[in-house]
Order: sequence, then structure tokens, then C-alpha cells
Amino acid sequence: MDKASKNDHATTRNWKVIKASPEKLYRAFTDPKALAIWMAPGEMTGKVHHFELKVGGGYEMSLFYPPSEKEDRGKTSRKEDRYTARFLELFPSKRIVQAITFDSENPALWGEMIMEVLFENKDNATKVTIVFSNIPPGIRPEDNKTGTRLSLQKLARYME
Repeated sequence: MDKASKNDHATTRNWKVIKASPEKLYRAFTDPKALAIWMAPGEMTGKVHHFELKVGGGYEMSLFYPPSEKEDRGKTSRKEDRYTARFLELFPSKRIVQAITFDSENPALWGEMIMEVLFENKDNATKVTIVFSNIPPGIRPEDNKTGTRLSLQKLARYME
């Protein structure tokens, strides 16, 4: 069995070219109102509880599953994934690195997951790459990859 199938420090990488400048996209990642709109994947909704934009600061956010979803998949409660993100690096319009911890009683969801966001200028657009590393064993890498893809699609709609 390889590392990814055991989910031993699993890593995922997603990217999307979005018709917006690196500056505008960086702001979408560092504005709590924007995060609440686009960060929650698919039909999920988001709420930012507090936000402090500085290295060592961060934010606490909840992602809520839609009421129409029959299965209870929340990491914090039946329909909620709540997490804290701590900013490790902030390079405006270039890169954001944050450590994410889930508010969960499930030990398989404990630990710091690292999210690195890269902004690469591409003519009249920006390639946004999101790399997650040290994904907790309770999160399937393919689910993380799908959720990130859906969030990037929502971000593109929000920006364009």
C-alpha cells in the first residue's frame, strides 16, 4: 500500500486559471466576507466567526452542509465542519500558507493540515494552486481534492 492510500501525511494539489488579477484573488482569500461566500464547496455555506490578517493570526470558520443532504458528514457536528486556520506566511498576491485544525472529537481528524495557496500571473488571468499536506487520516484525499475543486469553481464564479 502506498502512502496516499494509507493517508499517511497525504497531500493533494488542485489548480484553476481564474480571470482576475493576483491582487484581487489574494484579497478574496484574505477578506472574511469573501471567504464566507466562496470557500464552502458545492452547496455548502460558510460563516467566518473571527478573522485577524497577520502572520500568527488567522480565522475560525464553519462550513455547513445543506439541509437537503440526508447523510450526516460533519466533522464538528452532524451538519458542520468547524476549523481554525493560523496564518504561517502571507506574501501579498504571491502566496499564503496556513495551518488548519478541525474542531472535532474524532482523533482521526486531529492534527495540523497545511494549506498553501499560490498565485501565478497568466496574461489576463491568474493560476491559483492550492496544495494541502499533512491531511488527517480521517479525511480521504479524494474527498479533499473534490472539495477543493468545488471551492475553486465557486471562487472563479465569485471573481468573474
